[in-house]
Amino acid sequence: MVEKKEYLKAKILELTKEYYKEVHAEGAAFVPGKTRVNYGGRYFDDAEMVNLVDASLDFWLTAGPWAHRFEKHFAAWLGVKHCSLCNSGSSANLLAFSALTASELGERQIKRGDEVITVAAGFPTTVSSILQYGAVPVFVDMDIAESNIDTTQLESAYSDKVKAVMVAHSLGNPFNLQAVLDFCRKHNLWLVEDNCDALGSEYFIDGEWKKTGTIGDIGTSSFYPPHHMTMGEGGAVYTNNALLHKLVNSYRDWGRDCWCVGGVDNTCGKRFNGKFGNLPIGYDHKYVYSRMGYNLKATDLQAAIGCAQLEKLDFIIKRRRENFTFLHEELKDIKGLLLPEPQKNSRPSWFGFFITVKDDAGFTRNELTEYLEEHRIQTRNLFAGNLLKHPAFDQYEKDKDYRVIGELPVTDKIMTNSFWLGVYPGMTKEKLQYMVDTIKSFIAGK
Repeated sequence: MVEKKEYLKAKILELTKEYYKEVHAEGAAFVPGKTRVNYGGRYFDDAEMVNLVDASLDFWLTAGPWAHRFEKHFAAWLGVKHCSLCNSGSSANLLAFSALTASELGERQIKRGDEVITVAAGFPTTVSSILQYGAVPVFVDMDIAESNIDTTQLESAYSDKVKAVMVAHSLGNPFNLQAVLDFCRKHNLWLVEDNCDALGSEYFIDGEWKKTGTIGDIGTSSFYPPHHMTMGEGGAVYTNNALLHKLVNSYRDWGRDCWCVGGVDNTCGKRFNGKFGNLPIGYDHKYVYSRMGYNLKATDLQAAIGCAQLEKLDFIIKRRRENFTFLHEELKDIKGLLLPEPQKNSRPSWFGFFITVKDDAGFTRNELTEYLEEHRIQTRNLFAGNLLKHPAFDQYEKDKDYRVIGELPVTDKIMTNSFWLGVYPGMTKEKLQYMVDTIKSFIAGK
């Protein structure tokens, strides 16, 4: 006989499905010029809502069974050994970098004053953890066709203080992983792939196709709503290196030495008989801190949503690629616009459609984006454009806390001439065609 609690839960989840159909399933008809065309957004159905309600009824509010399930399944999808769920992609970058500062890494430990090669055209939290720790970012320029790091500048950026390369796959287009990986191997450097915009992108290297984020030493993802998967907020760090995984989890979980999962005591069987630092023998291992960490865990509620999203991920990637291809085919012959090109030996999982207005186009980037916004089409710049131009860098510039290779002319061009449009699965053919028609209308008027 079914227990009452099981009956009630089944009833609640069935009603949740009905609620989704009533409130969320049927979107309003698209009206060109009136309906807003967002660059990204949540893509979900009743499965996410059912998982969320299911997890809430269990009332395990911290990371628990759903989080562990997500970590296991996400690692399997990526093809890596280890995955650590956290509360955002920015936190994932912080954890990835923090792991490389641990003394357990010996000569490869990143110390204050050591250098990390990166770019200024991107999102600030790819760089902020480097600066906040006291390491020195070394900024190189971009290649505008792929909107990624200019790998020809890597050797110029190298010094005996460089310990790592930490850079993002821009808008889903992989950077030149072969060149970067060869450089890192040559100089024994860590490679951190900020994979927040490129989940599902692939690159052919070492004789096989591999997912971006899994080729370097450590990868990061974001599950903010516009990204390929969403948990509302959320992120992940993944690696094949067992030591890095242990370090990531320690920094994520307050800096503790203990590796017992939440709600479980004495997994190691040595909770009260160890000797740590200057603590008395037998001090409770659950409260031994081997590093100064944070609390950056996600909740089971977020993870439950992620488990449902993971089931859709292959379809989401397929739709993003189809939407990108449509825009590229429709806009490729328009004069004045430089369109994105996939990196050689890659299969991008596109986050956005990158467009650069040429200097001789007869109009500016801002004129085009203002026209699109007036016609209810969302646009976005390539995040910071040039991070070094922002107020946050005034003090760092004064104190000479970073190095720059050259004048970064392509980075500045991206800052002034480039923008991107959305390709997320919520883009219907009607919306995509309206975007194309609106751009062509603007060009015709010029």
